[in-house]
Amino acid sequence: MGFWTDFINIFKRSVEADPTPAGSESPLSPRMGGDYTDFFTWSGTTKTALSVATAYRCVKFLSEGVANLPMLYMRIKDGIFVEDTNSRLHYLLSVQPDSTKSAFDFWKEVVENVLLEGNAYIVPIYNTVSMEVDRLVLCGRGTVSHDIYNDIYTVSDPVNGVYGSYDEDEILHIKFHTLNGKSGLSVLSYARLTLNIALSGDRETYSRFVNGGTVRGIVSNDKSVTGFGEYQDKELEKTAGSIDGKFRNGDRIVSLPGQVDFKQISLSSTDMQFLESRKFTVRDICRFFGVHPSFVFDDTSNNYKSAEMANVAFLSNTLNPILRNIENEFLRKLVAPSLCCKRKFQFDRRGLYACDLDSRVKYQAATIAAGIYTVNDWRKEENKLPIEGGDKVLVSANLRDIMDESKVANNIKSDNNKKENEDETGE
Repeated sequence: MGFWTDFINIFKRSVEADPTPAGSESPLSPRMGGDYTDFFTWSGTTKTALSVATAYRCVKFLSEGVANLPMLYMRIKDGIFVEDTNSRLHYLLSVQPDSTKSAFDFWKEVVENVLLEGNAYIVPIYNTVSMEVDRLVLCGRGTVSHDIYNDIYTVSDPVNGVYGSYDEDEILHIKFHTLNGKSGLSVLSYARLTLNIALSGDRETYSRFVNGGTVRGIVSNDKSVTGFGEYQDKELEKTAGSIDGKFRNGDRIVSLPGQVDFKQISLSSTDMQFLESRKFTVRDICRFFGVHPSFVFDDTSNNYKSAEMANVAFLSNTLNPILRNIENEFLRKLVAPSLCCKRKFQFDRRGLYACDLDSRVKYQAATIAAGIYTVNDWRKEENKLPIEGGDKVLVSANLRDIMDESKVANNIKSDNNKKENEDETGE
């Protein structure tokens, strides 16, 4: 009987043998699983990356910034690119890519997948009759398996009803930062430690508030106290447990038996510099996402000029590369190589530069004076009816053609006559 007991104990899982308690995964351990929440989700908890306020705001700010811009499908006409409103792609990109998603939700989810997963997969579904793109299906997280050696994508998405294997040129693959050029890595792959610091700070703050700031300390005694001694630690532990229970129950005044001494060791929020650590995590997370702290409502002192420069830097250094990445992927997968110079996909970036009304009016006046836009062009942008004569290109009256010699000669002659008249009047 003892033999079978020993044999069973060999295969018995012992909880005490595991030195790492549940829920205490090392922040530096490698990522496991296909969902980004595996980075921050332990058994029985809901601590995800987006539970960090700064990370949530950065992802929301970037995804909605892209979704706010209309995606245009353009073709060349008379030497310039114009919007092709007759194409099926125009409706898919600007109104409804799929039957269950609007264009805003579609682009927002695309950017979220790129930031949180490192990859976004879009499957174009063609109409069997017209052979035009009928749907643009954004595959769900964890539904695409990418064979980087054979360039084969295996899709199993029951929610969107897409199954099968696709070649490289049959699926739109938008990647974030990549090391091998074929699969992307998310921001969370690099920012995991920083986000864990933020989560630890949130947990510590919560534990302090939820129990009213429970006191922590050490219970000690003089060896002469009756009932305690070098070999009677159980009585001391019992006293410590009793004191701890009273503090946890909210008792403010606790009596200590005999000459028992209690020394508080808990550190205040000021001692642990929680405020400084929170400022550090906010700005550090912003560095990973490429978002200025002012965009996540960080309490930094900004003036008008610094805010303007932060907006310019964000558009050129953070948002524009994301837009260019999407535009190029759509062009190389949905347009034949022979038409690459006659078709293009482009986000309307004019919405990025929308500002206060005063600055907008000044910009419109400057473009009209430079001959870039006509009056009717801007009236069309403002949804106003055209006016007679509004299609004429206007330039500033102070500018003229430098090669127009007749006007120059007439002006010189006029100046000379004016000077002679002044001399005669002076005599």
